[in-house]
Amino acid sequence: MTFTGLVGRICMFPLRAIIRTCVAFRIHPNILTFVGVIINAGAAWQLAQGRFVPAGIVMIVANIFDFIDGKVAVELGVIDRFSDILLFIGLIYLYSHLGRTDYVMVTSLAMMFAIMTSYTRARAESMITKCKVGFMERPERIVLFMIGAFTNRMAGVLWVILVLSIFTVADRVIHTYRELRQPREAVA
Repeated sequence: MTFTGLVGRICMFPLRAIIRTCVAFRIHPNILTFVGVIINAGAAWQLAQGRFVPAGIVMIVANIFDFIDGKVAVELGVIDRFSDILLFIGLIYLYSHLGRTDYVMVTSLAMMFAIMTSYTRARAESMITKCKVGFMERPERIVLFMIGAFTNRMAGVLWVILVLSIFTVADRVIHTYRELRQPREAVA
């Protein structure tokens, strides 16, 4: 077992207990999502105030709820989504307040392409079986947000999110195009 595998196992132990409890009490994933969104709103506020380390701590707590709601959703057969847009909005507020229109644009574009990564996958999977290509999905964005918050390198992280999101969207469009161009095997 790898070191990261061991850390994952240790962290999953309490999370599994929480997930089992939520499933046993039939707590709807949307309630967990809502709690996570409210907590992430606190992280967005911290980002808007330029307090990156407290924002990172709040993001950790919020994303525990986000992780749990996804697992409970799988157990109960429900779908979740929403809160990372608040983090972008907090940064847009911060950069507009600081007069950094360049980073208002970078953050806005990063948010747009982050949304497009999910959209292109959903649209693709309405036409093809699976489109899980590209690197920049929601978990990677959240980890990058936390890295930016804890290292006070949010501007650099936004560039990484933007560039990798653009590549992910393009990769999904190209993958879908190629899949649709492949001849279908005739049913005998």
